[in-house]
Amino acid sequence: MGYSKLFVHFLLTILILGISLFSWSLPTQAASIDPFIRRYFEVSQPVEIPVDGKGNTRQFSGDDLTQGKALFEQNCVNCHVGGVTLQYPSLSLSLEALKGATPSRDNLNNLVAYFRNPVSYDGTDYNYWCREVSENWLSTDEAEKMAAYLLRAAEKVPYWGVQQNQQTPSF
Repeated sequence: MGYSKLFVHFLLTILILGISLFSWSLPTQAASIDPFIRRYFEVSQPVEIPVDGKGNTRQFSGDDLTQGKALFEQNCVNCHVGGVTLQYPSLSLSLEALKGATPSRDNLNNLVAYFRNPVSYDGTDYNYWCREVSENWLSTDEAEKMAAYLLRAAEKVPYWGVQQNQQTPSF
């Protein structure tokens, strides 16, 4: 009888410890979302990102967008700080500019296609300023997360793609 009581106490202790560790790890997962993403991207739930020009969307979590931000910072931020294109300041990564490109770059498929084969803004020539992002460099999943980050930033971040001297602060 003594051993069975001890065994039950042992199982209950393990169960309580397991539940405590699981509960404790949940806030840690939320904390992995980049503070910039949490502040501007409104990601308490997965967000819808346009996939194509036909109204189809795909959901991306805060963690996906955090990974996309990290990929952008590793690969693109040298030329696109804050969504501005340093080589061509008038052609930023704002949603309006992305929509105006030929083909438009305001959805996931077209933006990833641009990463894979960068063309000029009017679509007539290869863009020598932007590096081609091959499958060997970024997988499709990684390229899509980076594209989702760019599209959400263009949609939600104040002054994204606006040169510093163009800002008109409201006090």
